[in-house]
Amino acid sequence: MNRYFMSMLTLMFAVLVVGVMGKDAIAQTRGGELVFAVSAEPPNYDCHRNSSFAFVHSVRPHYSTLLKFDAPNYPAVTGDLAESWTISEDGLTYTFKLHDGVQFHDGSTLTSADVKASYDRIINPQEGIVSLRQGAYSDIVSVEAPDDLTVVMKLKAPNSAMISLLASPWNCIYSAAKLEENPRYPETEILGTGAFVPVEHEAGSHWVGKRFDGYFQEGKPYLDSYRAIYMRSTAARVNALQAGEVLAEFRGHTPANRDKLVDALGDKVNVYEQPWACVLNISLNVEKEPFDDPRVRRALSLAVDRWNGAEALSKIAFVRRVGGVLRPGYDLATPDEELESLPGFSRDVEAAREEARRLLAEAGQSDLKFTFTNRNISVPYEAVGVFLVDQWRQIGVDAVNDPLPTSEYLAKLRGGNAEAGLDFVCDFMDEPNLQLLKYISTDNSSINYGQYTDRYLDELFEKQIRARTKEDRIAILRQFEQHVMEQAYNVPTFWWQRIIVNWKQVNGWHMSPSHHLNQDLTDVWLSE
Repeated sequence: MNRYFMSMLTLMFAVLVVGVMGKDAIAQTRGGELVFAVSAEPPNYDCHRNSSFAFVHSVRPHYSTLLKFDAPNYPAVTGDLAESWTISEDGLTYTFKLHDGVQFHDGSTLTSADVKASYDRIINPQEGIVSLRQGAYSDIVSVEAPDDLTVVMKLKAPNSAMISLLASPWNCIYSAAKLEENPRYPETEILGTGAFVPVEHEAGSHWVGKRFDGYFQEGKPYLDSYRAIYMRSTAARVNALQAGEVLAEFRGHTPANRDKLVDALGDKVNVYEQPWACVLNISLNVEKEPFDDPRVRRALSLAVDRWNGAEALSKIAFVRRVGGVLRPGYDLATPDEELESLPGFSRDVEAAREEARRLLAEAGQSDLKFTFTNRNISVPYEAVGVFLVDQWRQIGVDAVNDPLPTSEYLAKLRGGNAEAGLDFVCDFMDEPNLQLLKYISTDNSSINYGQYTDRYLDELFEKQIRARTKEDRIAILRQFEQHVMEQAYNVPTFWWQRIIVNWKQVNGWHMSPSHHLNQDLTDVWLSE
């Protein structure tokens, strides 16, 4: 009876644990090294001045941020160093309470002074310090540290996106003491409070981090270590995945490489897919005739069969979805049925092309010829460029696709020397404050290469930032998008599709619409 009683008690306890903790929690194991492939490597170690996914995948596990996106519940935001936060009723004061006892890798204790120093560096960088996201936080007028565990940010005006902006993976928190000694130390030295401490970076080969035993989240990380293997060749990355030499690649694959891996590995891998927060745009330089004429610009947009094009291109490149200025599937984006009413998005492409020919004739440009500046990356840039050139031939336009190395391509667009080009918008999250920067006047946006001034778009951009309700913001965004498509200075073509193929041993990683998110590896674990 005692044995039976003890067996039943053990069984009941196990059932209770599963019910409370969930199956995933029971299955989690501690240990092992996650080996994954990365197609590039960081030029330096400073979060605040970097923008490449290669930096995030290699370096982000060493750092904590004030907030971060809740990986399984994107776009919800959760605390990282912040235990909790409150926002004043007028939307001008944000107060954060930090976790107590957080340690840097050198054993020193993190306080609010470190958060303040890091954000001061982002918002008001000293001479010689590069802060790529300084403009995103221009509404913050002060960062205060009233006590060791409290941070107070004060804004000059309400900002509907501020919490999401503060969850940026680029806003690593540095040591205030180290910054005081050398404001540029993060460029060459890593000292964070993240789940992993740096071990080794061998340029051109690999990056290694190991578990930080003093990490403030008890029981984490689960991994002993991680190893990022640098592989520039797509074929090499795919072959390494197929052979099991690496277990993951976190940027994305083409449909063909996805199929190759699935055919070879079957149920040994997990496949994740969703629209990517990246889109390719037709950018037209209004300082180059005849693109100063809105009839010509609109005609080029009307000629593109986006809906059938997306279907065809999705078979050879990682573009798949048709969308407006915001990512398809994002809750602020325009639904397909509304999108179809905008210029260039009708499913009746023959009627649209007839209107395009009429506009070109009216503008005296029936024999239009121009050079289309592109990036010499086959997928997706050259594939989409070739498609667009063919679409324009349908209305009598002779465009020449001109793929250039990335440095030349960017220099030509940024310098205003391109007649027209295939531009891109690619951000770490869905957020109009970021995505719409591509469309506002050039003197207000360093990433708009159309060389135009449109104060109506500038006004709407500012209004949507200040909107206090989601409904008000959506109404303003629809006005913005309508005007963008009518003027056609810079119009979306196809949104990317993110495709990830990882071995099933990799658990606790969550797919997102950005290859910059969910890469701190805190919750990742390996099964046998």
